[in-house]
Amino acid sequence: MSPAGQWQRFSFDAIGTAWHIDTPAELSADALAVIVLAVEQYDAVYSRFRPDSLVAALAGGGSITLPPSGEALGDLYRMLYRLTNGAMSPLVGRSLEQLGYDAGYSFVPCGGPVPAAVWDEQFEWSGSTIRSERPVTLDVGAAGKGQLVDLVSRALHDAGYPEHTIDAGGDMLHRGPTPLRVALEHPYTADSAIGVVDLQDRALCASASNRRRWADGLHHVLDATTGQCVDTVVATWVLAGDAMIADALATALFLVPPEVLLAEFDFDYVLISSEGRAQYSLSLAGALF
Repeated sequence: MSPAGQWQRFSFDAIGTAWHIDTPAELSADALAVIVLAVEQYDAVYSRFRPDSLVAALAGGGSITLPPSGEALGDLYRMLYRLTNGAMSPLVGRSLEQLGYDAGYSFVPCGGPVPAAVWDEQFEWSGSTIRSERPVTLDVGAAGKGQLVDLVSRALHDAGYPEHTIDAGGDMLHRGPTPLRVALEHPYTADSAIGVVDLQDRALCASASNRRRWADGLHHVLDATTGQCVDTVVATWVLAGDAMIADALATALFLVPPEVLLAEFDFDYVLISSEGRAQYSLSLAGALF
């Protein structure tokens, strides 16, 4: 939904999802080119679904140097790895492949769950450099899409479009003075909502185990320490100052209680347990039905 009826929308598909960018004025050809290039370059670095991506080189171990975005991404993952006692990890790629969520989207498990590699055992992410003495499959999907939304937002600002709304498959970022009312999709009924929030100059990201589910009990949110899918939470939403943080915390809420994350981050949230119970921030700018 556009923040205003007269705003212009630019839509495209990238990194496996639909993107919608709303701005008060139509985007120039130069601005469009910058946005498309930013998305293509990010995918070429971080996608585990591309054999030619930069992170794919780690399948044989070794060392890679990421673009500047890699330092903030690595620092965030390292903090969340600590806060979740290893349950949230960028090394979860092989565990996902084991359960069928592989580069070919086979959705055919290769066997039972396997834990991810331990971060400090022959793996190092320092600044924008990653070194691994063993083969690893890096998966930054829990925060990467959010970071890309932030990068696109900065590109829009630099191109002369400080007011905008970005929606990348449900990861949203709003910049501007007019609030945008957003519905929270029911985790079991896509055409229904469980509530609404007012989004203004913040990001809203969600994670739901029903979104990428390919068999009974199998979905994309894993506990990296066990390699097993999390079955205690079905959906989360996080409001934060930027999309990378919101995206990452939406996954982390599947793994630890909100209080653990609130000790380190400033955010609002909604969490739906597998029993159908809702938890939410008292300061949430919105309402649950």
